[in-house]
Amino acid sequence: LVLFRDDEDTFKILIATDIHLGYLEKDPVRGNDTFVTLNEILDHAQNNEVDFILLGGDLFHENKPSRKTVHSCLESLRKYCMGDRPVQFEILSDQAVNFHYSKFPWVNYQDENLNISIPIFSIHGNHDDPTGADALCALDILSCAGLLNHFGRSTSVEKIDISPILLRKGRTKIALYGLGAIPDERLYRMFVNKQVTMLRPKEDEDSWFNLFVIHQNRSKHGATNYIPEQFLDDFIDLVVWGHEHECKIAPSQNEQQRFYVSQPGSSVVTSLSPGEAVKKHIGLLHVKGKKMKMQKIALETVRTFHMEDIVLADHPDLFNPDNPKVTQAIQAFCMEKVELMLDKAERERLGNPRQPEKPLIRLRVDYTGGFEPFSVHRFSQKYVDRVANPKDIIHFFRHREQKEKDDSDLNFGKLVSRPASEGMTLRVEDLVKQYFQTAEKKVQLSLLTERGMGEAVQEFVDKEEKDAIEELVKFQLEKTQRFLKERRTDAEEEKIDEEVRKFRESRKKNTEEEDEEVREAMTRARAHRSEDTVLVAASSDEELMDTGMKGTGDSDDGLPATLSRGSGRARGRARGARGQNSTARGSSRRGRGSTSQETATSSRTYKPVSVPAKNMSVMDGRPSVCP
Repeated sequence: LVLFRDDEDTFKILIATDIHLGYLEKDPVRGNDTFVTLNEILDHAQNNEVDFILLGGDLFHENKPSRKTVHSCLESLRKYCMGDRPVQFEILSDQAVNFHYSKFPWVNYQDENLNISIPIFSIHGNHDDPTGADALCALDILSCAGLLNHFGRSTSVEKIDISPILLRKGRTKIALYGLGAIPDERLYRMFVNKQVTMLRPKEDEDSWFNLFVIHQNRSKHGATNYIPEQFLDDFIDLVVWGHEHECKIAPSQNEQQRFYVSQPGSSVVTSLSPGEAVKKHIGLLHVKGKKMKMQKIALETVRTFHMEDIVLADHPDLFNPDNPKVTQAIQAFCMEKVELMLDKAERERLGNPRQPEKPLIRLRVDYTGGFEPFSVHRFSQKYVDRVANPKDIIHFFRHREQKEKDDSDLNFGKLVSRPASEGMTLRVEDLVKQYFQTAEKKVQLSLLTERGMGEAVQEFVDKEEKDAIEELVKFQLEKTQRFLKERRTDAEEEKIDEEVRKFRESRKKNTEEEDEEVREAMTRARAHRSEDTVLVAASSDEELMDTGMKGTGDSDDGLPATLSRGSGRARGRARGARGQNSTARGSSRRGRGSTSQETATSSRTYKPVSVPAKNMSVMDGRPSVCP
């Protein structure tokens, strides 16, 4: 990290992650927070005349953002990122490879129909990742509209090849690598199995500044539910790490791999946890040759958040659990603490008029030791007009005492910890797995696996795939039936149960096969949803015809969209010199028109799956098994 003067060889890149547009958009107080902060971020980019903006995922909070959220985003991007200021860098790589999922596989500022002054490059996060039968996400809408360049997509679970976008400005060359959010356990396993490859330029590979943006767990949430930094290649110069919300934007060096890691954190508070209380920043990255400098920019429109912890047992002189009036004393003490935090927040706001008026306040009270909590609802009523989160100012919790180790009893002390709102991330699949592992034997799974069921429930909850669970059950049931037929198992309940148990255990050990099962089941669910959509559209058309009304003709035929890929290498070089002057820029655009495009049509239809009766047993419909 060095200081140097900006010149024609220096890249200026604005870096931000986890903007979470649309978070709490219906909240009367906090509803516009994310939109206001996005405008501040884009305003910083415009005022600093950056070469481009790099986003590290989770631009949107919801996988299917509302019309208000999408409209506000488009409005901001059009206001700040379109204009006549020339783009001063060129792209040397094959853009048909970099943007091969797009119907317009080239960077947006080289499109002759668009006037882009600040290009945005973004990977997707776990909140706005591709879903559905066509594997589209909200970023693809922005990409299709020409306002953003979505890169770093990978759908294969067998092998990932990360091909960089090669950028050049003067004598500085950047190899920009990106990898959108992938389930951590799957990506962890792929790294271990050497299935992730980062491709490098063939020419002068040591002269490139290698910048990698990723959106995964950085802190350890489980044995394999994170990505260790040492998994990443040591030729990387800087890693921009998204997903983690605590701001640690100052680059820190990994002592083993020798690269630097910058964790910008989120630009909005989405959970009342300690990491979110850290001051929010974005970064202005300067790159010249192989040297870099990260300039921190404090965000002024972010709502202030103050939190404090109280352990009642640490104040025996103030609180005695045997005192009948101890609850009133605790409440008075908490009110005093909240008032102090409000005073602190007000002093901060006086120096920054752009900051929202009402702060976020959180007081966590550990009442272990025989104390009783008071009414949070009545307490919060006193602060309705003064804080942005009156309903959850106070959080009472107790530390569970762990039982002595006993083989016959589960240690619930290890299972029960702080709630998710207090900084621990609980995933749906983890909860499903935990439930079945601790449930009574009679309600445990005997045919399905906890992992598969967890993934299906996650799809149902997060991605609104209503057929996910049903399709997974059908798929695993069919596979078990085929297994029993091939084994020619005797039609005795005990033998069937034993074979099913063995089959289930073998599937649990083969994680790659189980991943394939879940993926196939999810594909069925998405295809089923697409078929339902077509049927609904068709029935609507029939109704319109019966009543003599004319349809608009915009129903879908259910087939995947046609993919078009251009000869990106030629296009990248033909248009790469844009920004040197207006004449060159215009000729660059005209040059693109003569580039031929190949059109590859991929149509894939799904046959309806025969659905067994809901109460059908594992061995129903197996003539080859029955004697």
